[in-house]
Amino acid sequence: MNSRIKELLNPLPGYTILHVSLHVDDVTETLLEMLEKVGGKFNLALYQNSKTLSLSGNVHVQKLESFDEIFRVLPRDNDIVIFHDIFSRHSQKDRILKNAYMTLANAGQIIIIEKKGVMDIVQIKEYLESHEFRAANEIDLLEGYDLIIAKKMHMWGNGL
Repeated sequence: MNSRIKELLNPLPGYTILHVSLHVDDVTETLLEMLEKVGGKFNLALYQNSKTLSLSGNVHVQKLESFDEIFRVLPRDNDIVIFHDIFSRHSQKDRILKNAYMTLANAGQIIIIEKKGVMDIVQIKEYLESHEFRAANEIDLLEGYDLIIAKKMHMWGNGL
C-alpha cells in the first residue's frame, strides 16, 4: 500500500503532515520517509496503541487512550491531515474535523482512509462539505481501502 500513497502526495520542502491513526504501519513509515527527503515535520496521533514506536527522525508523537479524546494541534501547523482507520470509530467527529480545519494551512488537504465498506462515501463527502472542506473526492488508490480527499479553502466559510 505504501508505494501507492506516494502517488497521492507530493510534499514540498518544509511540509508538515499530521497522521491520526490506530497503528504505525507502512503508510506511517512512507509518510515519514517522504517528509525526511524534503526537510518536513511529521506529527503522529496514535489512538489506543500500546506498541513501542521505532520511528526515528523529525517525529512528534501523541498517544491517546480512547476515541473520546481529541488530539492536540496548533493553528495552521499542518499542510495535510490524514485520518487513517480512525474517523469512523471516533466518538467526536465534529470536534476532530474542527481541529483538522484549525490546524490546516490555507488550501491544506484532509484525507480520510478507512477499510472498504466501513464508511458511507456520499455521507462523508457531505459531512466534510458541512465542515467547510471543499472539492471532496473519492480516490480508488489503495487496495482494500476507501480514500476521500478534500481541501480547506481560505475564505470559503470559516476562513480561519
